[in-house]
Amino acid sequence: MRFYSKTYKTFQFFNYTCIALLSLACILPLIHILAVSFSSRDAATANIVNFIPIDFTTAAYKETLGNNNFIRALLIGVQRTVLGTVLSLIVTMMAAYSLSKEQHRFRGRNIYSWYFIIIMLFHGGLIPTYLVVSGTGLMDSIWALVIPSAVNVWNMILMLNFFRNLPQELEEAPLMDGAGHFRTLFSIFIPVSMPSVATIMLFTMVVHWNSWFDGILYMTKVEDYPLASFLHTIVVKENFSEVGVDLAALHQISNRTVKSSQIFIGALPILLVYPFLQKYFVKGIVLGSVKG
Repeated sequence: MRFYSKTYKTFQFFNYTCIALLSLACILPLIHILAVSFSSRDAATANIVNFIPIDFTTAAYKETLGNNNFIRALLIGVQRTVLGTVLSLIVTMMAAYSLSKEQHRFRGRNIYSWYFIIIMLFHGGLIPTYLVVSGTGLMDSIWALVIPSAVNVWNMILMLNFFRNLPQELEEAPLMDGAGHFRTLFSIFIPVSMPSVATIMLFTMVVHWNSWFDGILYMTKVEDYPLASFLHTIVVKENFSEVGVDLAALHQISNRTVKSSQIFIGALPILLVYPFLQKYFVKGIVLGSVKG
């Protein structure tokens, strides 16, 4: 039987209270946006909607889903997120696997490591990055959104340290059986590293899904905007005509309900993906993989 002292119980009470308050601070704004998106024009304009829709209506979602520019931006956002996440994971894991080797096994390892650390601390800046993207012909293409951010040095360092802590036998056994480094990485190291891979995958997906500035910077046509850039044009700049929103329909519904519906739809994919990756967060970062 476990013994809980008064101090421990007090700590648990404040701990759970803080977690509950933080959870509410994250959930309540989303519930408010959802309630506004389902409310009538008069209720949304009067700013009287809290957490329950008033005069329930789906007109805002009909306007949003009927906007071809919004659907196009949504598909571009999904394409960017999937392509950027896959590319980033492949490059990050291959770099981390190589740099996790000892100096005598990978000559020049320290030089490459310091190179990555320096570029993590000192960035080239916005103008040089734009000139590189423009000079390589990536403007107005999906590659302009995924290649410049393909390597996240922080994620690479996390994977590097994880690979270093894995038992050396995990690599020696397949190499003795004739497997190469690629086979060892993708068949042995990555399956064992699923908790860290899932964490990095989620972080990368969130970054790509929420990035709006590079879409506006590298895309000269609104039709090529990813969803985050599209929403920024509506929510921040409030330029409805530029993104194809029917201004006549806004007099029947409300620009607040349209904004809220698009914001909620924009957040929905990440909310749906997270439960499938959440189980890896509760596991230990190092799995027992060598027995005997």
